[in-house]
Amino acid sequence: MSYLVVSCSLNPESRSRLLAASIKKNIESKAENVEFLDLAENQIPFCDGAGAYSDPITVELVAAISSAKGIILCVPVYNYDVNAAAKNLIELTGPSWMGKVVGFACAAGGHGSYMSVMGVANSLMLDFRCHILPRFVYALGDAFQGDSITDPTVTERIEELSNEMVRVTGALSTEQ
Repeated sequence: MSYLVVSCSLNPESRSRLLAASIKKNIESKAENVEFLDLAENQIPFCDGAGAYSDPITVELVAAISSAKGIILCVPVYNYDVNAAAKNLIELTGPSWMGKVVGFACAAGGHGSYMSVMGVANSLMLDFRCHILPRFVYALGDAFQGDSITDPTVTERIEELSNEMVRVTGALSTEQ
């Protein structure tokens, strides 16, 4: 089984990247194949509805998403929504999301944005028939100290999200 963990933040001191690294490690501990994609390390074009689709980086992104059975988007929350880089990734790679199991981990500044993934989740579910995991991670700033996740509840939710990703993806897999 192949999984993809995507760090969607472009901030070099990203807390959602810390979530992504922890989730990757957690899924790997289950002896699973996990790829890591950090959007900050790529010069991804803006989706323009035309030439951006043939950009070599877009072609690589499509291949990475197409080969994964399950994808976890680790996103920062800005203005009560997932960041624009995450949405741009989905716009560029659209059909490659078809039928994937998708989970979310969010780093946010306040309690009021906990439903921020719903717009993107609904779009993935309706447009590409993705299976959205109902369990996601939502972490506020006080869950982190420097480069570490220090809140045991967040650590527990990371474990639960990772377990659920492996369980659901395995259950839906047609590979034997």
